[in-house]
Amino acid sequence: MSRPISTKRILVSNDDGIHATGIRYLEAIARELSDDVWVVAPDSEQSGAGHSLTLTEPLRLRQVDEKRFAVRGTPTDSVMLAVNHIMKDQRPTLVLSGINRGANLAEDVTYSGTVAAAMEGTLAGIPSIALSQAVKPAPVLTNWSAAKAYAKSMIEKVVAQGWPVETLININFPSVDADLVKGVRVTKQGQRDLGQLNVEQRTDMRGVPYYWFRLSREPGRPAQETDLKMVREGWISITPLHLNLTHSKTRDALAKPLDETF
Repeated sequence: MSRPISTKRILVSNDDGIHATGIRYLEAIARELSDDVWVVAPDSEQSGAGHSLTLTEPLRLRQVDEKRFAVRGTPTDSVMLAVNHIMKDQRPTLVLSGINRGANLAEDVTYSGTVAAAMEGTLAGIPSIALSQAVKPAPVLTNWSAAKAYAKSMIEKVVAQGWPVETLININFPSVDADLVKGVRVTKQGQRDLGQLNVEQRTDMRGVPYYWFRLSREPGRPAQETDLKMVREGWISITPLHLNLTHSKTRDALAKPLDETF
């Protein structure tokens, strides 16, 4: 069941770091929606951090400006510190994460620190939205035009509709000029045809080997109504993601033969 959502007090975070271009755009948009905007984000890039939480070393918090804080930690750390420490006396009414440089589609949502920040907000009971701008590959070219033109209206529209608890909203903008965006589609999470990790070994100046991960994913021909297909074809994708990972059909199928009382 959907709930009313307020933009009265907004927390902005990301995984590209507090000095990233995308978070500057998102902070500016947030200030058009609210007079009370806080920014709490990693002090450096945390792309691919997923929903990781720092438990084995201390967290460092640095105030950059009024209502702006940098965290030496992950996006999850940043939101947790914001909600439970910095803003604990008056928690945010909305969490905005992004705008990420690069799309967060299909299985990418499981790796994404951008999505993880919105997940953490959702787990804290705060409505949360992740926003990402797709980029052109090889060489990587970031065209922020679509996100800059439409992010504010997308936030306003989904907030006006509301969404249930345990659900976050994942918005992706296509890598095209704003005037070439075809429109908006509410989508489901897609799946690429092939996922492959290439491990590239190199040697540093001291002769010690080090490694880079290079993701090689074939996009294939994604199914209709998926985030992959819509963004590829020039649409803005809005995907509701549910945090309860229970697969109900399998649970029901296993319950009858396996449920037992000892």
